[in-house]
Amino acid sequence: MDLSLASVTKTAQLVRDRQVSATEAVTSALSRIERSDGVLQAWETVDREGALRQAHFADEAAARGDILGPLHGVPVGIKDIIATASVRTSMGSPIYRDNVPAQDAAVVARLKGAGAIILGKTVTVEFAMGDPPRTLNPWNHEHTPGGSSSGSAVAVASGHCPAALGTQTAGSVIRPAAYNGVTGFKPTYGLVSRRGVFPVSWTLDTVGWMTRTVTDSAVIMDVLAGFDPADPASVQFDGAGNYAAKLTESAYGPGQGPKLGIVSGDIERATSTEMQAHMFEVIELLRQGGNWVELFDLPISYLHIRDAKLVIEAVEAAEAHRNTYSERSEEYGPSARVKIETGRLLPGTAYIQGQRLRRQFRRDMDEGLASLDALIMPAAAGPAPRDLTTTGDPAFYSPWTTAGLPAITVPTGISRNGMPLGVQLVGKGHDDAGLLRAARWVEERVAYTPKLPSLARAG
Repeated sequence: MDLSLASVTKTAQLVRDRQVSATEAVTSALSRIERSDGVLQAWETVDREGALRQAHFADEAAARGDILGPLHGVPVGIKDIIATASVRTSMGSPIYRDNVPAQDAAVVARLKGAGAIILGKTVTVEFAMGDPPRTLNPWNHEHTPGGSSSGSAVAVASGHCPAALGTQTAGSVIRPAAYNGVTGFKPTYGLVSRRGVFPVSWTLDTVGWMTRTVTDSAVIMDVLAGFDPADPASVQFDGAGNYAAKLTESAYGPGQGPKLGIVSGDIERATSTEMQAHMFEVIELLRQGGNWVELFDLPISYLHIRDAKLVIEAVEAAEAHRNTYSERSEEYGPSARVKIETGRLLPGTAYIQGQRLRRQFRRDMDEGLASLDALIMPAAAGPAPRDLTTTGDPAFYSPWTTAGLPAITVPTGISRNGMPLGVQLVGKGHDDAGLLRAARWVEERVAYTPKLPSLARAG
């Protein structure tokens, strides 16, 4: 059975119904990786023996009538800055080439507890903040795959696995997901534990994931969301949980859809002519489906939020690498070195001002989003740039990440040059369920059918 385009929910159902064993699902995934990853370079480490061992355990459990969880038998990739017990975690750096953690990160432990099979580690740019990776975009090798969660996006887009974890400090989940034509979801800051994730910026980093559908994103959110006292940023609130079930709640009136705000101004001006035309087509489809769309004016605090984010990230990155950089700075790549050196030079007053502006922007966004279900905007300025020296412009994502808001990208079409296009939705803080529901509504109305890139079959 060809599982290359099977979703998380479909794969789990096939395994649960005994139409496919976990071992068959994993063997199929490993075969696809073997055929094409020599070219695509999405994987840093493939744990073939470990994955097959996990699959055998899952099959033995299923034979006893014991389903381990909602992800029983589903193969998953893990970004290589997220700790995996007994599997190398290199952070994309030669400094950690031989690093083998003793414990799983919290999110990996939760995936395993839900029955998922960890295939291995996907390529990240150096420390999730460095120079572009060796990973290639499966739609066209001359175009960037995005980053820093490059390998995770390419692995899902190429049919290697139906889901993969990434992390986002600016746009490192949403951007590569958009560039590779998959769904990327970044939850509200603090809802998913970062314990065991190598930090870029403690007050910005968020674990996210790539999947094929919005429903898959909600299923994984159900598994990964939850309070962790070992993560200082972790929060508890009454509305958490049951994200997949809430997708079908009747939140809109008969014949109506979510109330969306179209972001105007700076982002609109930065969007290519082709992307603007595509957005117009998408908005018209949504309006025909009963969607209410209005212009959304960004607050004044937006004007400097990207500068504030750069200051916060640089200072916190410099602190995270303080000891290692002092001893082994020559082993860092140029981009990581510049960020760390910048953070070491910035005064504490600049950091405090950045955090103050960030809090103001969050308050302004909370107020502006109060009457809306979500914002909608292009997932990027256009398709993935034909430029392998960059991972793409973070401007479309960093404001929302800096504010800690949830965001998701939904694939919606193909550009004239054959590259994926998509839209991004941004929700209210801690209303991840509402954002996922709105995204599912958009996904249904646009009705774009995901495809497997032909170059993913190279090998």
